[in-house]
Amino acid sequence: TPVQIKEFGAVNKIDFSPVPPYNYAVTASSRIHIYGRYSQEPIKTFSRFKDAAYCATYRDDGNLLVAGTEEGSIHLFDISGRAPLRQFDGHTKPVHVVGFLSDKYRIFSGGDDYSSNLWDIPSATEIVSYSEHTDYVRCGCASKVNADVFITGSYDHTVKLFDARMKSSVMTIEHGQPVESVLLFPSGGLLVSAGGRYVKVWDVLKGGQLLVSLKNHHKTVTCLCLSSSGQRLLSGSLDRHVKIYSTTSYKVVHSFNYATSILSLALSPEDETIVVGMTNGVINVKHRKPEERKEKSQKKRQPAYRTYVKGRTYMPKQEDFCVGKPAKRVLRKYDKLLKSFQSSKALDAVLEPPIRLYTPEVTVAVMQELHRRGTLRSALAGRDEKQINLLLTFVARRVIEPRFTPVLVIVADMITDIYQPVVGQSAIVDRQFLRLQEAIGKEIDYQEELLEVLGMMDTLFAAFTKKRAADLERNKSNGLTETIETNMS
Repeated sequence: TPVQIKEFGAVNKIDFSPVPPYNYAVTASSRIHIYGRYSQEPIKTFSRFKDAAYCATYRDDGNLLVAGTEEGSIHLFDISGRAPLRQFDGHTKPVHVVGFLSDKYRIFSGGDDYSSNLWDIPSATEIVSYSEHTDYVRCGCASKVNADVFITGSYDHTVKLFDARMKSSVMTIEHGQPVESVLLFPSGGLLVSAGGRYVKVWDVLKGGQLLVSLKNHHKTVTCLCLSSSGQRLLSGSLDRHVKIYSTTSYKVVHSFNYATSILSLALSPEDETIVVGMTNGVINVKHRKPEERKEKSQKKRQPAYRTYVKGRTYMPKQEDFCVGKPAKRVLRKYDKLLKSFQSSKALDAVLEPPIRLYTPEVTVAVMQELHRRGTLRSALAGRDEKQINLLLTFVARRVIEPRFTPVLVIVADMITDIYQPVVGQSAIVDRQFLRLQEAIGKEIDYQEELLEVLGMMDTLFAAFTKKRAADLERNKSNGLTETIETNMS
């Protein structure tokens, strides 16, 4: 999601620091704000300008910042300070373009007085002034290969290449429209110019030969930018679009759409952040999503077959210590459902034919567990005709088994209580209720008969016990009489 930051005026320049943490300078109105890559508030501000500031640009080491002004002076700032280190006076009109040569000790500038100047930083003096343009000088760049070469673009439709060792320009390229932005490729061999609706690529080594002319925007192209690898060229325009070209085919590979006209554009040194400045003073910051690194999973070499069969016939000795691999415990479907408190689905799982018919003790155990949890009634409720028929069939068949009777009596009672209002609406359910009643009635009759049999058996056992006790008493008394008679005789 892009971050929107509101500035005081139209954003005429955005420049990233070439050194980490890659802060960027935003020039708008009479202020230069330094933002961190992820900060939404400026971490530093340079505001000692009488009027508007233009084109704040970092030096290659990220320690110095140079900016042009509306009154025609050039200010040089130390990033750690606030007041200008140097002030260069020589232009008579606003200075819209400034930058450092690659030797880091000289500054080039271009102003509305049609002049392009070169300045010495240590002595704060003008080295040379070129007055070859016939209109405002609004853009420029320095060569990274040659410390004496810099380029300026003007509203007089020309791009001029200057060499500090020469007293005049060494090359003039006719763009055809007022030039808004120029850019040199890192190799120094290709030059890109933007003006009107056109982005044109020139071969400097062939004397400024036109290689390709791109017309993908509907309005004036205001800014250019190059990716760190040089494989992508970006252009921003007043038509609210940023076009991204491949530098191998010069075809548009992507496009961004913004809310208002674009004046400035910058890409971070790692191509991770794109910052766009617009005419309404809004800065739009987009960050690239971090790419998930897919680690190449190397296929593990499988052990040979003999590794698996090795030691298969080995018999452990007395001093051997055997370690058994614990068996992985797999939960049944109903256990998982009980674990996740899905009572109704757990009951459905144990009413499936394989469990209901061959292991009814599992079905009854789940019913008992649901009753213990207090969720049996809710699990039984809300069922259709087919499910009620299934439940009643199971209960009617198993309720007479002594091991299931205590639980299934509770289940039958709940089913009767829940579905009593719908009795008479389904012939199938009514028939099952009758079967249940018949099964319970037969069981009660069996119980009564058994009780009668038990009563008879208790009577017989009691009579048998009394008779046996009487015989024992008689035997004891007869033995005592015979003993006495024998002693007397």
